[in-house]
Amino acid sequence: MNYRFHGGVHPRENKDRTMDLPLAKAEPPPFVAISFSQHIGKPATPLVKPGERILRGQMIAEQTGYVSAAAHASISGIARGVVQVRHPLGFLVDALKIENDGLDEWDPAVKIERDVDALSPGEIRKIVQGAGIVGMGGATFPSHVKLSPPPEKKIDTLILNGAECEPYLTADDVLMREFPEEILRGAELFKKAIGAGRAIVGLEDNKPRAAAALKAAADRLGSGIEIAQLPVRYPQGAEKQLIYALLGRETPSGGLPMDAGVLVHNVASAYSGYEACAFGYPLTERVVTVTGPGIGKPANLWVRIGAMAGQLLDQCGFDPAATRKLIVGGPMMGLAMRDLEWSVVKGTNGILALDDPAAYCHRACIRCGRCIEGCPAGLLPCILSNYGESDRLAEAEEYNARDCFECGVCAYVCPSKRPIVQWIRMEKAEINRKKQMEVK
Repeated sequence: MNYRFHGGVHPRENKDRTMDLPLAKAEPPPFVAISFSQHIGKPATPLVKPGERILRGQMIAEQTGYVSAAAHASISGIARGVVQVRHPLGFLVDALKIENDGLDEWDPAVKIERDVDALSPGEIRKIVQGAGIVGMGGATFPSHVKLSPPPEKKIDTLILNGAECEPYLTADDVLMREFPEEILRGAELFKKAIGAGRAIVGLEDNKPRAAAALKAAADRLGSGIEIAQLPVRYPQGAEKQLIYALLGRETPSGGLPMDAGVLVHNVASAYSGYEACAFGYPLTERVVTVTGPGIGKPANLWVRIGAMAGQLLDQCGFDPAATRKLIVGGPMMGLAMRDLEWSVVKGTNGILALDDPAAYCHRACIRCGRCIEGCPAGLLPCILSNYGESDRLAEAEEYNARDCFECGVCAYVCPSKRPIVQWIRMEKAEINRKKQMEVK
């Protein structure tokens, strides 16, 4: 174990402001705007009408097609209709606005108890699907789809991703410290669903208390789940890099973890999977780290899905004057937001108020090769960025642009301050758009 992946960097961690803080509950918001597009795949289809009273946990939008996920109410109250709200990725999406009635009344169909050990693999997948669980490390791929690999793809190992290698973020760390048994029970359920013989939780060794809590829980449960501590190196939490670090297996170019006989789930997804299977709880809240120089009261908070960013930041002592850049996610892969008019989605793991001036006057590439040395995917970022800047898509595709997972290492190490990852992101999007047009 501990096969070091190619490239990577070790940026300043900046986790000290929240790493010692326990989990707390964010104040219930006066209203939520729950997006129908908070997962990879087709938007969910709304099920409720304006004026209808909604209970917490009630399904408000159903899955549309195979790669999609249901959405559930995170508060009880009155549906005020479909509104447009900004998604953390920047575009406008349809969302259901629910006005909070202050009762926080659960849908009676939700709070139940099941014998999870008696559940079949098919039942586990069905419950996870009904609960609207997605990848909660940021990718938001519907979990029930990942738990249903094709018959020809034999999965022998389940990996739970607890690396949380992004600077500032501590949401997964505190979740592993406070709910280790629930996470491992979720791992057991996922392992059973895919028929894997082995399960490993991988986390970086800057989380010693989380590792100790997980090891103690594994001993109590007698589950045989391995807890693996890895050296701190960004992007240790990227799927392909984590698989290589733990198993020494390479995922083929253009392939998925299942092509290496592995399934990777975030620890928060495993926690939510257990809560759904054991008690019927759908995904209505998640842990979010709110921190940075512009935050007076940094915290790791349970936040309702659909809460508006402005509401949440007000609770945490947000100081606009001390903030030059507001980022959703981590500083390496997260996105800068231009305002506070967006709502928390299932993939929101952090909100950062940074004092970075955020103004880069980039220069021409000096061909130093640092981005090539640092790229964990083994690409040529300097060449790809030049192709993106000059709109040479055919050459970019030839140089495997679509293998880039946008970790941001190239831009981080670039002495010319070139926005390399942004150019690659744009050319990937254009390549994908043209391929979709060809199919049509």
